Amino acid sequence: MKTLTRVILSEAAKKKGRCWTGYKPTPGKTPYSKGSCMKEAIVIEAAALKGKQARLDKNKNGKLDAMDFKLLRGSSKKAETVAEGSPAWQRKEGKNPSGGLNAKGVASYRAANPGSKLKTAVTTKPSKLKKGSKAAKRRKSFCARMSGMKKKLTGAKTKSDPDSRINKSLRKWNC
Repeated sequence: MKTLTRVILSEAAKKKGRCWTGYKPTPGKTPYSKGSCMKEAIVIEAAALKGKQARLDKNKNGKLDAMDFKLLRGSSKKAETVAEGSPAWQRKEGKNPSGGLNAKGVASYRAANPGSKLKTAVTTKPSKLKKGSKAAKRRKSFCARMSGMKKKLTGAKTKSDPDSRINKSLRKWNC
């Protein structure tokens, strides 16, 4: 009984083909193995660009998209520097000398991570904060989290260095 069902299944597979609809077999791959089928659309898109379209494809990805038009408009220098350079929150210009990120650093972090709710530090003195307010809770949570990191994740040199980023940020948050 088992051999009969296997034969029927293998015949049905041969008729249907080994790949899903919209996919075709990848040459050189073992049938039914990982990566043995590839989308047909990728091949069609690359072949669809002819003549002028192929010359307009500046980033050579096989399709015309927004980046191609940015590169054509002459803003290629800006596009390249943004792609190559790191965001401001990772560089000196996005960091506050007294610790933490400045407004530019927070803005660049939000741009790099859509949906982020990152805010600047609560620098108000704890005595001036209303007990139980959102700012007081944020400050308390940050201090607890970062103090734990300072104890567990930093070396003796970083712990005692007043100019380390972690110590600067803890000072700025009044921890």
